[in-house]
Amino acid sequence: MIQPDESVRVPAAFERMLWRHRGEPGMLIPLLQAAQDSYGFVPESAIGQISDITGIPTAEICGVITFYKQFRTKPLGKHIIRLCKGTACHVVGAETIGQVISDELVVAPDETTGDGVFTYMVVACLGCCSLAPALMIDDQTHGRLTPQSVRKLLRQYRRDADKAAEAAGGERPATA
Repeated sequence: MIQPDESVRVPAAFERMLWRHRGEPGMLIPLLQAAQDSYGFVPESAIGQISDITGIPTAEICGVITFYKQFRTKPLGKHIIRLCKGTACHVVGAETIGQVISDELVVAPDETTGDGVFTYMVVACLGCCSLAPALMIDDQTHGRLTPQSVRKLLRQYRRDADKAAEAAGGERPATA
């Protein structure tokens, strides 16, 4: 069994959700959602707590987490990149754009860069077919992309992240 890390503070909202669970069937998904809402992802300590409360083995909980794409077991990066792979984007080069993102950031889809700046995701459709190929970084849509424009865009976000880290007095780990 996974033991909760006592040094990690349990967010109040998640703790309340755990205590509200009274053995009702069908509570696993709401408990996982509460953990993710509280932590930003589902940490091992929360899996252990959910297992203790529900009696569901941690292996089964992990199976549910990996089955549903909505759950994450690692924190997201500061900037979320969502690359559209819908039909219009696919036809005009989304695959190439995805390769540029992977090469530039040294990550695969559904991964976060080692410095925690970017999380790269592939989505079915962004709903902006007239801008194909398109991606979103956070809430900003970028369209009619080329490999060069994507490199320039990612490098600008990286520079901005470096400046913000420097201004905050922190150091950011070197990129891979």
